[in-house]
Order: sequence, then C-alpha cells, then structure tokens
Amino acid sequence: MNQNPLLASVAALIDYASVKPEHIEPAISHLITENRQAIEHAANPQLPATWEAIVEPQEDTSEKLWRAWSIAGHLNAVVNTPELRAAYNQCLPLITEFSTWVGLHTGLYQQYKRLKAASDFARQTPVRQRIIDLALRDFRLSGVELAGAERLRYAEISDQQAQASQKFSENVLDSVDRWSLHVTDQARLAGLPDDVVLAARSAAEAEQLPGWKLGLKMPCYLPVMQYAQDRSLRQELYRAYATIASEQGDPALDNSPLIEQLLTLRAQEAALLGYGSFADLRLETRMADSAAQVLAFLRQLAEKAKPYAVRDLTALRAFASENLGLETLEPWDMAFASERLRQERYAYSEEEIKQYFTEPQVLQGLFHVVEKLFNVRLRPANASTWHKDAQALEVITAEGALLGTLYIDLYARQGKQSGAWVDSERNRRKIGNTIQTPVVYLTCNFSPAHNGKPALLTHDDVITLFHESGHALHALLSQVDEPGAAAFTSIEWDAIELPSQFMENFCWEWSVVQALSAHVDTGASLPRALYDKLLAARNYQGGMQMLRQVEFSLFDMSIHHQAHGMSIQAVLDTLSQVRQEVAVVFPPSWHRFPHNFSHLFAGGYGAGYYSYKWAEVLSADAYAAFEESGAISPDGTRETLNAATGQRFLQEILAVGGSRPAADSFRAFRGREPSIDALLRHSGMMGAGL
Repeated sequence: MNQNPLLASVAALIDYASVKPEHIEPAISHLITENRQAIEHAANPQLPATWEAIVEPQEDTSEKLWRAWSIAGHLNAVVNTPELRAAYNQCLPLITEFSTWVGLHTGLYQQYKRLKAASDFARQTPVRQRIIDLALRDFRLSGVELAGAERLRYAEISDQQAQASQKFSENVLDSVDRWSLHVTDQARLAGLPDDVVLAARSAAEAEQLPGWKLGLKMPCYLPVMQYAQDRSLRQELYRAYATIASEQGDPALDNSPLIEQLLTLRAQEAALLGYGSFADLRLETRMADSAAQVLAFLRQLAEKAKPYAVRDLTALRAFASENLGLETLEPWDMAFASERLRQERYAYSEEEIKQYFTEPQVLQGLFHVVEKLFNVRLRPANASTWHKDAQALEVITAEGALLGTLYIDLYARQGKQSGAWVDSERNRRKIGNTIQTPVVYLTCNFSPAHNGKPALLTHDDVITLFHESGHALHALLSQVDEPGAAAFTSIEWDAIELPSQFMENFCWEWSVVQALSAHVDTGASLPRALYDKLLAARNYQGGMQMLRQVEFSLFDMSIHHQAHGMSIQAVLDTLSQVRQEVAVVFPPSWHRFPHNFSHLFAGGYGAGYYSYKWAEVLSADAYAAFEESGAISPDGTRETLNAATGQRFLQEILAVGGSRPAADSFRAFRGREPSIDALLRHSGMMGAGL
C-alpha cells in the first residue's frame, strides 16, 4: 500500500506516470475506511462543539479521499482504457455509498447543529460561519432528516443516479470513438483544410488503411460541416453525430433508458425531500429563486433574440439559394452555408484566421493577460503528467511565491471525453502556518500539431481556452483558507460561469489579439485589417446562437420541472414544444440531441443549464467595468487590460471563492445589482440594425 501513488501525501504533487488502474480500488477502499473512522469520531457527542474538534479532523482525511478520487475521475476522462474504466466503475458505487452515508449521518448532522448553536458561533470567522450554514443546508438536502424506508430509498436513488450518469457518459464516448468513415475518393474531401485532411490520412495509416479516416470528434467533425463541398459527406457525418448513443445505433450504447431512469430518479429524490420537482430542489442552492423566475428570464432573452435570429436565418437562406444552389437549406448545410456567407460578408475565412493562432503563442498571450490583470505569472513546472500532450505549470506571484499548479491537456485523442472543462485536484488550505496551494486541471479538445508545425487554433478555440482559464483562475487565485468555501465547493452553480465567460471578452481586444497571434509561417501578428473583419463578424448569427442556448436551457428546465419521470418520447416531445416556442431552426425528427447532452445527464447541469445565460449577464456587466475604466489608446481603441480594475475583480470575485454569496461578491465589485444591458450590447441586440 505504501507504494500506491494515490496514497502519497496531499502536500506532494502526484506522480501521474506511475498511476496504474490497479492502484485505484485499494487506495479508494483504504481511504473510505479511514474516512468512516474519522467521521464516527467527529460524531461523538462528547467532543467539545468546536471547529478544531469536529471539522478539522474530517478535513484532514476527506481531503486525501477526494484528491485520490478526483485523480481517478480525471484519468478516466482523459486516458480512458478498458482497465481504467473497470477500476473506476468498481469504485464508483463505493464512493456513492460513502457519500450518501455521510449525508445521512444523523450524528454528524447533530454535531454541526451544535456548532451552530454554540456560544462562540458568533465569534467564528464569517467564512467558517458560512461553511457551517452550508453544511446544515446540504445535510437537509442529502436526506438526513429522512427515516426508515424513505432513508433506504434515498440511498438507493443516489447509487443508481451515479451509475446511470457514468454509463451515459461512457455510451457517448464509445459511440464517438467507434464511429468512423473510411474515404478512398479524395474528391470527397474537397474544401477541407489541409490539417484536417492530414489528420484523416494519419488516422487511416494508423490502422494500415488506404485513403482517409474521418470521425466525430470536433477537430474533424466541425471542419467537415463547415468546409466539405460534398453535400452527401456532410449529411453522413451530420446524421452520425445527431444520433450518437441513441436507438438508431448500437442498442448497447442507447442512452434512451438512461435518460428515462435519471429523470425518474431525480423526481423521486425531489419528492422524498419534500420538493415538487428536481428543479425546485436544485434551485435551493442557486442564485435564482424559482423555476418561474428562470423561465421568465429565459423567455425574456428569447423575446430579445428572436427578431435577430429570424433576420439571420432569412439572410442565410437567401444566400444559400442564390449563391450555393441550395434551394432547401438542410441542417447539414447550415454550418457550410454560414461559413460561406461569413466569408463573403466579412471577407475572411476561419482557416485564414487560424494560421495566426499557434498554440504556443496563444498560451503566451493568455499568460500575458493574466499577468497584466492579476499580477501573477505562469512558468513550466517539473511535474509528472498522464500523457505526452499534457503539461504542468506553476502559478506564482510577482515575487516568485507559489500560488498553485495548473495542468493543461489541450488536444483531442482516442479515449478522451469530448468538450472542454476544468476540475480541481486539490484546494487551497491553510494548515498551521503553511498554505497548501491548489492543483487544477484544464482540459480541451483542439486539433493536435502535424508535420512538425505547432498546433493551430481557431478563434473559437482561443475563446474556449480563455473561458476555461477563467474557471482555473477561480480556483488558483483563491485566498480562501478553508476548503469548505472553495469556489468549486460552495459557490452557486448559476454564478460559477462568471469568471469563465468574463475572460472570453479579452479575445476580442486588439492589444490582446496582437499578443495572442503569430503566423505559423511568418511569425507576424494578426493584421489590423483582418482583426477588424473578425470584430465586425463578432455577432454574426448572434440571434440564432442565443436562441440555441435558450432552447437548451428551456428544455432542461422543462423536463426537470416535473413531479414524475418522463418517457423518452415525452422528452423528445418536450424538446419539440420548446422549439416551437423559441426556435427558428428545426432539426429532423430523427435527431436525438438529448442522448448526447452530457451536461444534463452526466455533467451536473441538470436543472442548471440556464446558468450559462444567467452568469453571462453577470460576466458581461463585470467586463463593462473594464470598458468603463480603460484608457483610449492612440489608435482609438479602448484598453481594457486595466490592472487596477483587474485587482478589484481579483479581490472581490476570484479571491473570495464561495466564502460569501455570489450576489454579494458581484455587488462588491460593481457597486450595484447586475444589469442585462451589457449582455445585450455585447450581443449586438440593443435595437440597432432591425
């Protein structure tokens, strides 16, 4: 056991290269046993009702368990193998059962009630008071006040939900990984960027096949949809992607029964805890007060966006008919026609822009922004990683003091979950007179480098990287010494996207774009004329894009604001009804979008997808403070990399994590309640142009 890298001191960085699947179950089982003993000790009513006696010993042991489990989950997501998946799935019910046991532990609940009632509660720091209050709330939401059969049923529901969510994500990953299209006629690839064709050729060669191998991961799928002149090729990939993990593919990978099961279990969980729906239960821990408030907010956005979306679609259909010979604009034509119209309207292509955004230069530019705003630096760290593409970075102060460690893993590959995300391995914590610094993962799925040249990122990729960096900074720049108030632990879910969406805005600033760009062949930064075209196209089809997010959010809230579960047909019917209300684009009847909606069914966003738009109001308004404080440069642009405002954002938003309600943090930064105006202005929806 001493040789198990997952049992290394939490103070040390993990030797990822030595972690094997066979290490996972022994480590997790050992740490669960250790934690059970610690919790039973903490629940002893003979202990004094003090933080030091009840809370700190638990933190010492729980930190080791959740660090090991975070590592196992991360590896399962980024270097998935049959052996690793089996080890992870072997431990998942153990972790779920343990978590449920803690949440239902009446003795521990009583200890937190004693802490709240203790005479010295008022003398605790505000952060510790908040942690105790949140713990009491979470105990109640974990069913601690249930008894008898209801208590047993709650535990069963928790276990079944965890298993179903994990299987949902596995089905999506396997559906994507197992599907491919072998192309032997090069003419079918006409229009595709060179790097995509090269990657497809390499994929075929890896399997000793002639020709090219196309797949459904974004670095391949999206360029095919945008650039492939072969309409039947676009249609083939579109249909494959639209039916991922559905009844139209391998029955063993069909997520239909899992969606039904999860909705039923969530409704049952809510009912057991006295709520009318899963949405009502989830909103107990959100900024939003009620499902009605969320629905009204989303419909307000839809009302603002729909005229712009109608205009967008009308223009696209006219262009496709007149210029591309597409009398009927099919779903697999949308991205292709949109890219062609954008090229005509703004006289540039994404492929042209991409040549300027090399991965090393983009990272250097990102680090420049972080340094300018928050006065911290990033430098390579000497640390073991799980894959040759992953790298470790130290985040340090201007004086060289370590603030945290960031692991970045940017490229798509087999066995890696799609998408982009940030997760935390270890939180900041004060132990005695020392500070344990946070460790954070930042994961993306960009196209890897080919032919010895650096990887090229689209501008959307750059935005994604900045978005995820905002999440990472939320954890890395925390000044909260108690793990129970860390950003990812206690901040309201509908505010968690504030820092990430805030960071996206800098990708549109001229001085930042100059720092981000260096042409892959010449090293020249993006020319001003090309930047102006990119900026002019910023809100291209913004109406349709906003409606799409509103559609997803309304669908999510609708299926979770129910007293009971739903059949898969009822789920699809609900999606159709939402589209009838707000959408302008309607996919085919065989489209199975919910089956691939991992955010809802495997990613924690069930009854919470609205958070993206909710937090975007906050982030746009926060960024407006930088616009208001920025000086005008000689060329007439406003400089938003304002260090003084950046320090205020750091102190009032990032550094405080979840130590106070997010609404209080926003008011502390802006001096007022949030306004929707900045979001509408940034989205080009303040009335002009219609």
